Amino acid sequence: MKLHEYQAKQVFADAGVPTPDSKLASDVDGVVTAAEEIGYPVAVKAQVQVGGRGKAGGIKLVDDADEAREAAESILGMDLKGYHVDRVLVEEAVDFTNELYVGITMDRGEGKPVAMVSTKGGVNIEEVAEEDPDAIAREHIDPAFGMHPYQARKAVYDAGVDQSIARDVSSVLTTLYQLWDDKDGADAEINPLMVTSDNEVIAADAVMNIDEDALFRQPELAEMEEEAAGGGDELEQKADEYGFDYVRLDGNVGIIGNGAGLVMTTLDLVDHYGGEPANFLDVGGGAKAARIANALDMVFSDDNVDSVVFNIFGGITRGDEVARGINEALEQFDEIPKPVVVRLAGTNWEEGMEILNEDLVTVEQTLEDAVQRAVEYAGEVNDQ
Repeated sequence: MKLHEYQAKQVFADAGVPTPDSKLASDVDGVVTAAEEIGYPVAVKAQVQVGGRGKAGGIKLVDDADEAREAAESILGMDLKGYHVDRVLVEEAVDFTNELYVGITMDRGEGKPVAMVSTKGGVNIEEVAEEDPDAIAREHIDPAFGMHPYQARKAVYDAGVDQSIARDVSSVLTTLYQLWDDKDGADAEINPLMVTSDNEVIAADAVMNIDEDALFRQPELAEMEEEAAGGGDELEQKADEYGFDYVRLDGNVGIIGNGAGLVMTTLDLVDHYGGEPANFLDVGGGAKAARIANALDMVFSDDNVDSVVFNIFGGITRGDEVARGINEALEQFDEIPKPVVVRLAGTNWEEGMEILNEDLVTVEQTLEDAVQRAVEYAGEVNDQ
């Protein structure tokens, strides 16, 4: 479960992490009133769970009521990377001299949580990790003992944080880990953690993602779940209803598979062959027509998608059953809106390939061929 910024900041503030004064608003008059109560200048920030809000016009700094009204009219109701904005956070502007990054996540390769600190805050941390990995200090934590104070200090020191604020940053990092551990977190991060001219540190943004399977242990956070879904991506909300694992991406090749590893492999191959994945969609077990139709409905509903590739491995569910499910699902459409490529493997895959209606889909024998064909189809649409 992903908390909105305003929810995560409340959790952080309750734990003692410094945050700016802020108020939530859902209409223009509410934005102006909140701004006047906080005092100008303020930032008006779209409350959607997507990165790059500022570059997309979802964050505006305003100095008076007229600018606040103009910003509210611009942001409220906008479509921000596929997310409808129906709420904004009106927040005290922070006069900062530096931006840091602090975060806690699970390093599955090491089988341990990892604390991360960087002096390159305020930008996408994934880009920093790719372009300058040494700019991120990492400290792995033994979950049996938790984060020792020296580990927080070491991560801050290794990152090159100025000594004048090192103690405060260490304190924030320690609190962040405690929250991550206590709240059954998946990810917890502050980007940026701003440094003011008075050498104070303030969480100007907040991310807190919770393990949904542990919500029964987090009743206070569970109450936020429905509210957290508000304003989110409609397709991701629909995926929750269907019981799919789904992540919307920025590309134009739709991907449907059964199994996270299989889907990730397909994403990597789409990228390898020059395409751009539009989504991660794992339908899980079962291949009944209704489930396949729901998956196709989701992918077809994404305006960015120009082609679709199925990568299905038959295990307990046989390949011939999958093929019948795909046929029945596609037969429900009067017209197939996007070209569909199918690759089957595993139990009864040969029977499945013979059953597939090639008037409705393109059938390929290997995953590589299927991905290349889907990328070609998407490229042909763009060339038109």
